Amino acid sequence: MIHLTACGSSRKIIVEREVAVPIKKSIQVAPPPKEALSEPVVTPPLNNKEKIQAYIERYAPIAQKEMLASGIPASITMAQGILESGMGYGRLAVEGNNHFGIKCHTEWEGQRIYHDDDEKGECFRVYKAAENSFKDHSEFLKTRSRYAFLFELKATDYKAWAKGLKKAGYATDPQYPDKLISLIERFDLDQLDADYKSKALTQNKKQKRDDLIHKVQKGDTLYSLSKLYEVSVEQLVKYNKIKDQKIYLGQSLLIPTKP
Repeated sequence: MIHLTACGSSRKIIVEREVAVPIKKSIQVAPPPKEALSEPVVTPPLNNKEKIQAYIERYAPIAQKEMLASGIPASITMAQGILESGMGYGRLAVEGNNHFGIKCHTEWEGQRIYHDDDEKGECFRVYKAAENSFKDHSEFLKTRSRYAFLFELKATDYKAWAKGLKKAGYATDPQYPDKLISLIERFDLDQLDADYKSKALTQNKKQKRDDLIHKVQKGDTLYSLSKLYEVSVEQLVKYNKIKDQKIYLGQSLLIPTKP
């Protein structure tokens, strides 16, 4: 609005005119590209082959370590673990770290879990870690007389071991040996056994220069070994932390030599 005043006159002349006001345009924001939208990443579940391969990758070093200590083929240990634990997904493995279905038996004083097996509500051992289960598996086979003949077999003869386990009554499934052999051959688990000698040599080199390693053979006793290496039975027991003066076929004993 504009005000005009004429000369000599008090009358005001008002002239109105419209003033154009710029109109603000709305800003159009383009939607983000589809690839920029955050979507949850869905990982597809593993198939059985992938589960087995993951199991092997995780536990094979433990099985090889046990092979060096006990003489039990790592391929057999792994195949049994895969089969008995349901590839690591079975209830006993998940809740009890029990990878070999070892039952409580009378001597077990640790924690327990009850699970339906041959009979309903059977007692199984619970371990603090999976590695303890692997160690106990070795001890279980070494300390029971019905498995003693297995340690007379070659540590690389997985077929004989598979059949021997069934013969000794480890499992009631008549197809148990075939299942173990199939797993070993499908996943090349026998390669773990082939590495046994090289790992044993490496272990030897890591020992002190004045140490020897003797693998217990059929007929060996602490007394015979003491005579063979000219050391006392007490030295062998103390050096190897032997309990109840018992040694087992396939066991690796450290033999101190004379200074």
